[in-house]
Amino acid sequence: HLCTCISVIIMLYYHHMAAINKIKIVLVEKQRTSKWLAEQLGKSENTVSRWCSNKVQPSLENLIEIAKILDIDIHKLITSTKETGL
Repeated sequence: HLCTCISVIIMLYYHHMAAINKIKIVLVEKQRTSKWLAEQLGKSENTVSRWCSNKVQPSLENLIEIAKILDIDIHKLITSTKETGL
């Protein structure tokens, strides 16, 4: 049981550390879907979904385009390094 608990703690730690972008949060605030964003960007839904779940990070160019589309400052899309401890 101890091994399982340690594995869960490690998994949660890495999941938290991987939450680098806030695209999903901003989409919810703007009442938009990842499907809508994918259409606006000309990207696949799968690509945007992976960005939203922080499985993969978008390029800086894509973040700039997302910020333009959502009419927000790019900083709103990125988790502060102070928050993540990076």
